[in-house]
Amino acid sequence: MLKIQSGRQIPTEYALSQNYPNPFNPTTSIKYGLPENSRVTLKIYNVLGQLVKTVLDNEREETGYYVFPFNASEVASGVYYYRLEAQSEVTPSKTFVETKKMLLVK
Repeated sequence: MLKIQSGRQIPTEYALSQNYPNPFNPTTSIKYGLPENSRVTLKIYNVLGQLVKTVLDNEREETGYYVFPFNASEVASGVYYYRLEAQSEVTPSKTFVETKKMLLVK
């Protein structure tokens, strides 16, 4: 996981960006933003809903923007989904969940 220091910018809301590039072969980047310290889970699934990779599992992350470089050289071509779940440490009832689709073409 790589934290991005972009001129001290702080996200104003939770965000999960579309991976880039998409379609990809075999690497892509997944970017997300956290407006406050949060417990974060980031997982990648295949089109059948089977877990392919757990990137983060309820890890504590500080406010900021993050990029995860995903290398899919060990999986087959196809559609994959990545899902971000983030729960605020300041307000535990505040939860963000979003899923996006990506396409691996080999």
